[in-house]
Amino acid sequence: MNELRQRMARLRRVDWVPLLRVATLLAIALVILAACLPTGEPGGSGAPTVAPVPTALYPAELKPDPLSVLSWAFTPIFQAFFLLLVAIDQVVPDIGIAIIVTTLIVRTGLVPLMRRQMVSMRQMQAIQPEIKEIQRRFKGDRLKAQQAQAELMKERGISQAGCLMAILPLLLILPMYQVVLQLASPDPTPMLSVFGVQLIHLDCDLLSGRPCLAPTIPWLGGIPANGFEGFIPLPIELPIIGVGISIFAILYTVLQLVASRMALPPHAPGVVLDQQARMQRSMSLYLPFITLLYGSLIPVGVFLYLIVSTAYQIGQQFFTTGWGGMFPLFGRTPAFAVDHQPRFPVAAPAAPQSSARPAGTPGRPKTERSTLDRTASANATIRQRGRQGRRGRRR
Repeated sequence: MNELRQRMARLRRVDWVPLLRVATLLAIALVILAACLPTGEPGGSGAPTVAPVPTALYPAELKPDPLSVLSWAFTPIFQAFFLLLVAIDQVVPDIGIAIIVTTLIVRTGLVPLMRRQMVSMRQMQAIQPEIKEIQRRFKGDRLKAQQAQAELMKERGISQAGCLMAILPLLLILPMYQVVLQLASPDPTPMLSVFGVQLIHLDCDLLSGRPCLAPTIPWLGGIPANGFEGFIPLPIELPIIGVGISIFAILYTVLQLVASRMALPPHAPGVVLDQQARMQRSMSLYLPFITLLYGSLIPVGVFLYLIVSTAYQIGQQFFTTGWGGMFPLFGRTPAFAVDHQPRFPVAAPAAPQSSARPAGTPGRPKTERSTLDRTASANATIRQRGRQGRRGRRR
């Protein structure tokens, strides 16, 4: 019974805030995924015909219901991805190479925003001792603790807006998912028009049923980019639960593990971590493995996008924040990681104005008044009191 009580007490001490954040992000992702569905050709439902005309891929229309509003709002992002991918596919007639090049272009455009996110994250990690001191001083008063933390971040020049940029790559996965699914659309030409101007012309043969775009990837054994096959000949099967695990899911999970560990601050082996730091490191190890559970539901083209995007992120982290918490790995640190300095390092937060002032407390600079100013102020006070005294005597 005592052991059960101790386990329950440990569960109560666990910080559930990171898990709730992950659940919230997944819920937002599902909502936006439903909103990214492009609509078909507008029109009422008629009687079935023997040879139905293939449905064209039209942009979503603005309707009064919330789902149509979200779909209409995300249609420009979907159309931008689709136009870029089709344009590259016209130059390089290989949809796999086109997806890779599209990913590199998108990630290169996000370099300034993602660097801002990495800088904010590393600066927040640098002031963690001061934040813990604020939490200790204002224990039980959450409002004052938040105000002190905001004052500390303002004093050190750290912007919380940079941390929000981490959600941006997640939001871009959803339009790319829909783009890959629509590669085999019989007639995507309406989606290639902007303000009535046809930007890209495709050679389509709607009568034969041949898609306008070739969705297969030759250098992967002819796998369709919009398919859910794991690899040729078969994905890895788990005999216990009977679920196939894609080779792409395994590769993406490994890259996610590397990226998540590099995002952590360096840790000396002899330093004891607190509960929050241990929870953060545990989540960085466990969360990437979730991909193995739903990997069979992700098309191959989306996996190409995720793998290339994560590899690009690892490279940017290496040049910005270095190896981070990647090492020691299995108790060893390789020689190339010892005292490694990144090429574009993150500047340390500004030092506090006064070391005697507690963290998060606003400073009050005192300006010394000159002797002349103090003498003039004293003389003015004496004259004013003298006039009031003479008025009193006259009365």
